[in-house]
Amino acid sequence: MNVSFKRLDPDKRKPKYLTKLDQIPQLTETEKRELQKVNDKFVFRTNDYYQSLIDWNDPNDPIKRIIMPDIQELNEWGQLDASNEEKYTKVRGLEHKYTSTALLLVNEVCAAYCRFCFRKRLFMNENDEVTKDISEGLEYIKNNKEINNVLLTGGDPLVMSTSKLEPIIKQIREIDHVQIIRIGTKVPAFNPFRILNDPSLLEMFKTYSTGEKKIYIMAHFNHPRELTPEAIEGLNLLMESGVSLVNQTPMVKGVNDDPEVLAELFSKLSYIGVPPYYVFLCRPTLGNETYSVPVERGYEIFEKSRTLCSGLAKRARLVMSHEFRKIEIVGMTEDQIFFKFLRAADKINDARFMAFFRNPEACWFDDYQEASEEFSLFASNKTCETGISS
Repeated sequence: MNVSFKRLDPDKRKPKYLTKLDQIPQLTETEKRELQKVNDKFVFRTNDYYQSLIDWNDPNDPIKRIIMPDIQELNEWGQLDASNEEKYTKVRGLEHKYTSTALLLVNEVCAAYCRFCFRKRLFMNENDEVTKDISEGLEYIKNNKEINNVLLTGGDPLVMSTSKLEPIIKQIREIDHVQIIRIGTKVPAFNPFRILNDPSLLEMFKTYSTGEKKIYIMAHFNHPRELTPEAIEGLNLLMESGVSLVNQTPMVKGVNDDPEVLAELFSKLSYIGVPPYYVFLCRPTLGNETYSVPVERGYEIFEKSRTLCSGLAKRARLVMSHEFRKIEIVGMTEDQIFFKFLRAADKINDARFMAFFRNPEACWFDDYQEASEEFSLFASNKTCETGISS
């Protein structure tokens, strides 16, 4: 396997970004012509560091699966906005779905583009959801005091220069009722040199991640091979700067839909001190059918992986980010599968528990149509806004 990306002097660790298939010498001319059809629809971006993690002798290499286009992405399946994020957009660049959490889309670029991205619509020319002027979003947060944590996402906020990111962090910190700032990022996996090369980024975190109000880095490591020495060094520097780290990953067919692989990822993260947080089942996003794992198979893989881990490594929850709620898959019997609503856009559905008759073909919550039982702490009736009643 080619993992020989040189450990350069700190001032020279600058991976080269690649956005054209012609820049990938391992592809044949036939493959380039075929995959260009995918690139014409969904954007391609990687870098030479991340490409060096691919074993090109393995046709099923998981790193290749994460970053290289697949012709099956052209299958007509799913929607561009599978969770209907537009519904919760209050002002341009800000979403407010759950009472205490606001989401700010601060840019529309990532260090590389995961093929299974659920927000790939942001990288299309006609998209205008992201704005560089977040003043309206900040004003909305100031005026809604129930918001106690703000998630910066996009795109990837850590692709931004520190000089552009720091004013955003500073302005949010000036809002008293915001206790937590979260940054969703795959930079520690895609380009750890962004962290290793920039002392000002770490100084900024030291300034604004305080003893009483933390900054959380929501890292996105999908496979244990991404945890290179450079990536681990970057994670440790982030922790030393005072931020808290957790990891979340989708379960992706051909990447980590294997109990041993998932257990290795959980375990290695726990050794470093990065708690596994969420494992997401892939949303039914346009182009993502080839990456989707059915719900019940995903639950089996997840639970088997947890039996291979110590307690500290098995803290993740298996969830779906649905249009109306965040849903945890909590159990399964021979006939039924059980869900719990961890968060809901409407308070009446918080902590709702639902049992459905099993459907092995289901890839999403909406594929379950026959509820056997449900219970809510906050409602006496048995009908919720899913349109499903027991």
